[in-house]
Amino acid sequence: MSETLDIYGTALPSRLILGTSLYPSPAIMQQAITASGCAALTLSLRRQAPEQRGGEQFWQGLRSFNLHLLPNTAGCHTVQQAVTLAQMSREIFHTNWIKLELIGDDYNLQPDAVLLLSAAEQLLAAGFNVLPYCTDDLVLCKRLFELGCKVLMPWAAPIGTGLGVLNPYALRTLRERLPEATLIVDAGLGLPSHACQVMEMGFDGVLLNSAVALAKNPPLMALAFANAVHAGRSAFLAGAMPPQHLASPSTPVLGMPFWLQETQNGH
Repeated sequence: MSETLDIYGTALPSRLILGTSLYPSPAIMQQAITASGCAALTLSLRRQAPEQRGGEQFWQGLRSFNLHLLPNTAGCHTVQQAVTLAQMSREIFHTNWIKLELIGDDYNLQPDAVLLLSAAEQLLAAGFNVLPYCTDDLVLCKRLFELGCKVLMPWAAPIGTGLGVLNPYALRTLRERLPEATLIVDAGLGLPSHACQVMEMGFDGVLLNSAVALAKNPPLMALAFANAVHAGRSAFLAGAMPPQHLASPSTPVLGMPFWLQETQNGH
């Protein structure tokens, strides 16, 4: 498929973004990344002690893939934490991309809507290309887009649950009401069919981590998700038939079947 995923003017040849945590080993992670065909990877700085450059070996390994890196602010609970971590990521990875995560509830890891808007505004003013991880709330997403966040990353379900799309209506509403935004479903997808579902809705991409990393065979699951994303996007572009409640024959019946005509004619 010739279509690309547009991230702040950068065209990615794949609509799948893969996370880099929870894998059984670096080797399996490498195999999964290769199998997925993804063009971008996300990574958490806070869990790697960036102030001491504690994750340098891990980061160098990710750089070796020659893929776009999307640092995130996972684990942050305040605006200052998120802004500071974003500044560190720009210095370490030489990128203005930042996946903004600002958690308001430790139980379901739901983003803090109020602080998310404040942090996004500060980071945009500082020249960052902000990709906020948010809920499927229409008003929140509209506010983020109006601030200047061209890419939004709403959840399908709480992060790491694998429950799939809990509120299809909300996601469809986001797609319909924000036609100019790049929408990437982030969090809650557990099966390739979940990814296919959101791509059929017209979403621009998906970001995965747990669903691949925690599978019995991460590389095979990465391939399955890649195929599902491709299939869902193709289905969206093709245009699905409208659903209807009455059965309709795929082969219309015109006149009398030929064998009945022969019987009546004495043959």
